[in-house]
Formats: sequence, C-alpha cells, structure tokens
Amino acid sequence: MKKKNVILIMIDGGRLDSAQNSSIFNKLKSKSIFFSHSITYGPHTIAAMHAVFSGCFGSRTGTNSYWSTFKFKKDKFKTITEYLKENDYHTHADVINQLVVPKQGFDSYVVHDELNDDLTERHKILLDDMNDKSQNNGNFFLYLHYSKIHTGIMNEVLKIYDNFSKDFFENKEKNRIRYQNLFHGAELYLEQIFEKIHQLKLEKNSIILVMSDHGISIGEKIGERAYGAFCYDYTLRTFTYFLIPDTNSKEISQQIRTVDFMPTILDSLNIPLDKKFSNLDGISLLPLIQGEIISEKYAFSETGNPLKEKSPPKEPNVKSIRNSNWKLIFNEYDGSKELYNLKFDPEEQKNLIGTGEKIEEMLWIELQNLINKRD
Repeated sequence: MKKKNVILIMIDGGRLDSAQNSSIFNKLKSKSIFFSHSITYGPHTIAAMHAVFSGCFGSRTGTNSYWSTFKFKKDKFKTITEYLKENDYHTHADVINQLVVPKQGFDSYVVHDELNDDLTERHKILLDDMNDKSQNNGNFFLYLHYSKIHTGIMNEVLKIYDNFSKDFFENKEKNRIRYQNLFHGAELYLEQIFEKIHQLKLEKNSIILVMSDHGISIGEKIGERAYGAFCYDYTLRTFTYFLIPDTNSKEISQQIRTVDFMPTILDSLNIPLDKKFSNLDGISLLPLIQGEIISEKYAFSETGNPLKEKSPPKEPNVKSIRNSNWKLIFNEYDGSKELYNLKFDPEEQKNLIGTGEKIEEMLWIELQNLINKRD
C-alpha cells in the first residue's frame, strides 16, 4: 500500500500567542491536531531544527549552538529525511541557508533568497512539482521554510538594536505592532499554501506538519531583543499543527517536545527505527493523538547567551528543564538558577529559587542527567 507524503511547513520565528489570536491559524486548528504546549529544544533555528530532524537533543547530536551544524554526529543519529529516502521518498528542502537543517537524505537542498524571493509563489510551484512526482514516482517529503518573519526581525531589530537598547525595551507596543505586521505575512502565506494543498487534494494523502522553530521577543526581558539568549517561554513555547488523513481534529494541552515530531511521523508511516543508531530522546505522539494516556516527559532546552559580546558563545551557557507547571533555568555562565511556577506565573516574573519548593531538587537532578548524557 502506498505510504503518505510528508509536508513540513516551518514558520521561522512564529509566536504561539500570535497564532492563537489568528483567524487563519485557528481555521487550521479546526482541521488539525493542535498541540498548545509544544516546547522547542533551542530558541534559535539551527539547534531547534536539527533536534526536530533527528528526534534528539543537540547536547547528544553535537548540534547545540549557532556554530555547530557541522558537528552533527551523522554516524550516530539518523534523520527523518534519511528514513524517508530509504523508503523511496523523493526529498526536497527549500531553506533560508545551508546551515538550518541537516542535508543528508535530501535529493534537492535549495536555498532561497530571503530578501527577494516570493515564497508564496515559490512554494506553490514546489507543491505542484512534488504532486506531479508523486503521481509518477511514489511519495515525497517536502520541507518549506517560511523565513520572512526572521528577515524582518533581522532588518528592523537585530541590525538596529542590541540586547540592552533602552529604545527597544521601553517601546513594547511598537515592538508588538512590528511583530504583528510580520506575522500577518505568515498568515497570508499559510492561507494561500493551504489553498494550493486543497486544490491538489494533498491533504487526503499527506501528513502535514505546520510548526514554528521558536518564538521572538517583543521586549519581555532586558537582555534579549529577539531570540537565542534566554530560555523563557515567549521563545520556547511554539505552535504545532498536525494534519493526518482520517484523524479527527482536536486540541491537546499536554506538554510535548519538538523532538517528538520525528518519531511521530515515522510511527504514522509504520517505519521502524533503525537499531544501528542511537536511541531517540523523542517519543511518538501517535498514542496521545489516538486518545491514549501517556506520561508527560520533561522538556530540555538550551542556548548561548552572548551577554555583552556581539556573537553568541560556541557552547550553550543557559539550560532549562520543565514540566507543564514548573521550570528550572541554570545560567551556567554565572552559576545562578531560576525557578518558576508556570501555572501561576506564566510570564516568569517571580524567581522562586531557594524558597523551599520541593520540585527544585527534582528538576535539578533531571537537568544534570540530561546535561551529562552523551553518545
């Protein structure tokens, strides 16, 4: 029996709150399995997307920072693209640059011009091309990277402000409007891409994942004018919409991790894991989608705070671990810790470290276990 195609649409820098307030994204939600508590491994694209493609945290794969694309341990970690390629999928990526996702397993790995290309028209043409290939030569895997939010933030924020610019952090409403204007472009893009998907009837024979890699600051915390410096929820919580043929739409509020996406897709396609490679950190969400009860897993994230430097460090120096209700952050650069009750303090304003909360020790032990886990 013919397997399903796989289409992964990644909205670079998409904030969860913007998606939840969007009529276009809510229309998508009504047709999909929406995970409202999805946590990224890295609040920057390179680490985040290598974790998605490998189903493993970058602390194990080697790709844990802006600088570590080429440190990915290909001999120990197999990507979703490689799995699909071995199962006779035609694989194509349209990306923002050569570094963001692992190349192995792709038949075509094409870099678009983020400043000048019309991504809507470009990606509609790609959907036509992939559909034609599937009619003649079996299945396809298509990775579409919507980069225009990133491009706008690069030009309007990163090139103008630093992580401590008063003019940025004292003008949150201006920042919010700027971001919403950029996000609106993603809404229009998504609307037209799904019109094309529907026209080609690809939703009937494809697993479609719409996701964001990380969120973007609008001035919540001084020291991070965009992303990649801290491990707070405005960048760690992302949006996730799975469209799986013959699966009813629903919202799932249980915490999941972006490392869970790869095993979920493989499980949906009945593709077994290759025992010659290292075990995954992620788990299949298919049982959860099908209504079964599964235990919540700790979500591990890390990044490199540049502090007063212009560039982030070579290795992560901020690490966090969390469940639905509590988060522990370890600022390795100065040895400080932060503990937040996410249920009652979702904006992470009150640091409860050292107040006697029993969860503190438990999270610290779990974080150390993950930090020290190596392959």
